[in-house]
Amino acid sequence: MAADTAIFVSKRLQRAAFAFMCLFAAQLVLGVASCEPEQVAMGAVRVPIALSHP
Repeated sequence: MAADTAIFVSKRLQRAAFAFMCLFAAQLVLGVASCEPEQVAMGAVRVPIALSHP
């Protein structure tokens, strides 16, 4: 009986899990495909590191 209940619940949750995975994949694709530059904190500057040789 426990196995039947588990299968019934898993069948009911398949659509919700699939929808969640689709939303997650869409968010991932949109995040990777965005052409906007990364936002940096105000005043943050990238400074090249110069190595000095003795």
